Amino acid sequence: MLENLKNLEVAVEGFLAREAAPTPEKIRELIKNFRIIPTCNVSDDDAERLARHLETRHDVTMTIGAMLTSRDFEPWLEARRSGIEPYYWSRYRRLLAEKNYSSQVLATMDNVTDRILGLLENPDKEGPWDRRGMVVGHVQSGKTANYIGLICKAADAGYRIIVVIAGIHNNLRNQTQARIDEGFVGRDSASKVTDRNRRIVGVGRYDSRHLPWTFTNSVRDFNRVGAEQVGGKLSDLRVPAVFVIKKNSNTLKNLTDWLKDYNARGGGRTVEAPMLLIDDEADNASINIKHDKGEVSRINGQIRELLRMFERSCYVGYTATPFANIFISPDTDDEMLGEDLFPRNFIVGLDPPTNYFGAERVFIDEPTSFIRHIEDNEDYLPLKHEKDLQVTSLPPSLMRAVRTFVVARAIRLVRGQVNQHSSMLVNASRFTDVQRQIRNEIHVKLEAIQASCRVNGALSQAQALRDPEIRELHAVWEEEYSDTNTEWPQVQKVLHDAASPIRAVEVNSRSSGTLNYTDHEKTGLNVIAVGGFSLSRGLTLEGLMVSYFLRNSMMYDTLMQMGRWFGYRPDYEDLCRVWMLDEAESWYRYIAVSIEELREEMRKMEEANATPEEFGLKVRSHPDTLIVTARNKMGSGEQVVVQVGLGNEFIETTALRWDDASLETNRRAAISLAERLAAAGKSLAGSDPVPGGRLLRNVPVGPILEFLTEFQNDPQSMLTDPVPVRRYIDDRARGELRSWDILVPSVSRLDHVPLIDRSLGIEVTCQRRKAGERSRPGRTLLVTDNQRVASRGVEKTGVDPDAIKTAEAEYRKKKNLSETDLRNYPDKIYRDKRQRPLLILHLLAIGEADTDLSAEKPVVAWSISFPTTSLPEDRVEYIVNTTWMRENYRNDIDEDEMAGDDE
Repeated sequence: MLENLKNLEVAVEGFLAREAAPTPEKIRELIKNFRIIPTCNVSDDDAERLARHLETRHDVTMTIGAMLTSRDFEPWLEARRSGIEPYYWSRYRRLLAEKNYSSQVLATMDNVTDRILGLLENPDKEGPWDRRGMVVGHVQSGKTANYIGLICKAADAGYRIIVVIAGIHNNLRNQTQARIDEGFVGRDSASKVTDRNRRIVGVGRYDSRHLPWTFTNSVRDFNRVGAEQVGGKLSDLRVPAVFVIKKNSNTLKNLTDWLKDYNARGGGRTVEAPMLLIDDEADNASINIKHDKGEVSRINGQIRELLRMFERSCYVGYTATPFANIFISPDTDDEMLGEDLFPRNFIVGLDPPTNYFGAERVFIDEPTSFIRHIEDNEDYLPLKHEKDLQVTSLPPSLMRAVRTFVVARAIRLVRGQVNQHSSMLVNASRFTDVQRQIRNEIHVKLEAIQASCRVNGALSQAQALRDPEIRELHAVWEEEYSDTNTEWPQVQKVLHDAASPIRAVEVNSRSSGTLNYTDHEKTGLNVIAVGGFSLSRGLTLEGLMVSYFLRNSMMYDTLMQMGRWFGYRPDYEDLCRVWMLDEAESWYRYIAVSIEELREEMRKMEEANATPEEFGLKVRSHPDTLIVTARNKMGSGEQVVVQVGLGNEFIETTALRWDDASLETNRRAAISLAERLAAAGKSLAGSDPVPGGRLLRNVPVGPILEFLTEFQNDPQSMLTDPVPVRRYIDDRARGELRSWDILVPSVSRLDHVPLIDRSLGIEVTCQRRKAGERSRPGRTLLVTDNQRVASRGVEKTGVDPDAIKTAEAEYRKKKNLSETDLRNYPDKIYRDKRQRPLLILHLLAIGEADTDLSAEKPVVAWSISFPTTSLPEDRVEYIVNTTWMRENYRNDIDEDEMAGDDE
């Protein structure tokens, strides 16, 4: 039956591929026509399930991202288009259609890769020339698919040499080579060139007349001996030549030396053929990051030397975050713009398809659906540990995650998703010895689960539930998946089939061949992958459903890259779960908002015809660059100066000095603010009641500046340093920041004994906040663990109601959503419409939700929502003492940032 259903799906898809936007009626009509065939034995229920599945697949759309270009480029592609045969692109497009990419996504990818190709130089143009560009995508969103499409089109246009630098680990390089073999080359590069029966793969099945020449393969990086065995000079080839190499100084040196010795010509010792270099994960080991700076500088210099080996070259860096090192790491703006790999010619943003399972969906829109918190690890797997840690048992939460994976796979089998890859990720240590022990412990526990499913899974429900393991699996189903339209008897019936193929494997610098998905295309690979740094960047885990992430990095790029669970989860997105620390979830949420703000900034800058240089400066001026730069330079002993723009930004005191004197000083500063306002005829007693508190409108700037001066700021709350904040306000105090609104939040819903305060001349029911776990009495109070003091939606306060409606309508239109699709809007959309700055004066009750704090004094904190500035964006200087940073933040930094690889 399943085979018949699969055959029906393939047949219908063959016809749907020709439709620009197939309707539900068209899908059902095709299914009905094929079911007339006598051999098509598919039930009505299965046919309808297939119809809904195809509806979902073909409802996926994709928009074209933003594009910034230099102003001195002469377009060339349209003039040459009629003379370009899309040989390689046509094969690749057919492969993607076979992989069930919707027609709309394919059309957009065609358009986007055309745009990027048009920003490269015309390969027919006489040299010398070079171009530098960057493509900014999302983690696991299809960047590789995009640059393979670009490679195909570049080869069609006349680029003869393709070099792909694919990360710093062998397993990622091998995986990338295999994908390029499938999508561009058309044969298995690991088979010998002289083999008559060399294995044709991917696009080679459609047409193998012009197979590109590969100087690396899916099991071996570039080396001179192998290249010499392949034979021939690059200038003699009539097809493109491909090199997929690791970002490693030895490999880069070998390639450059080989090019000099065997392929360079003339006195300049350069290669004439036009070359495209793709730098995958361009912000990793690229420039000036803090650890092993000598090696990074070596790699950077070798990439530049490789580019200089070619008279005509294009460099395109791919990254998943706008907070890329190329923008942030240089010490000055001039140094950034002078970097040889700076994308001076173009920056292109990639928007993911609508079915992308990304940070915004997981951490902002629906966190309770997917996130589970780890609270029991310290006795088993401490967050901070050495490489000699002995692992003798696993945290109950990890065992819960393993059982969740087994049940999720069983549900996929019930849904008919057989012979498909299923993966679980365990990232709990960077040390390979510890990873091995975790893997071994999981292996033992997994064997027990498999034995129970084998022996008792086929019994009646009542008998089977006497088995402790099956009882645990049932509890998982009940709590996690009972609302997935799958009944327990269906799940129990396939438990043995679901559990038996699963194996636990290590994925690190000492392991190899553990994630060979391509070798299991017909049956599916089912693995629990245990690793560290190797799992943190670039590597794709196919069919990833469950992740156990016991890390606490605060670096933006490290955190987002560790998010291997982002990507595409067709027909099993509802089964995905991520276990992580509560604080890690908070950082992810915070980062997701910041990155989306920069992406939106790129879209606005495109409308303003801005250049890549202007975007680079914008990234450097983003407030959160302060945090990234401070971490990058930690321990250097330098006084780091960071230029930050506060226009259209939101800042707040997320950390406070936690001693009686400082807390009392801040309470006194708040009372003095109320007194000065009253003296100016703006008493808080005359404020308006609004949702969430009381709002005082049109107050003068003077009392606010005095409040900021008197307030005791904690150095850990870097953005609220009063010196640069005051400087920014002072510069605008006679103009756009002369008049303010002040909100004093007060809660109305009481689910605990409240703390009531009347010190400001009004009655305030204090907001309750739990002190962050890293708070240290006598030193620092972290107001929360989630990097936010204010509640979501607070920046709507004081904005004109019509402007609010406009902002929400614009956001829905941009996201293609209806009013019923949204529960919350991002605060940024209201900030964009704000006419006056908003000071939020928080009176906080610090403690657990069920404790009586009514006799305590409130803790004062503040937030400011700055409107867009109409003045030239004069950035203000923040000075960070990196020695202080190291002393106070060392324990917050993940070990992966202290070393370049698993140990």
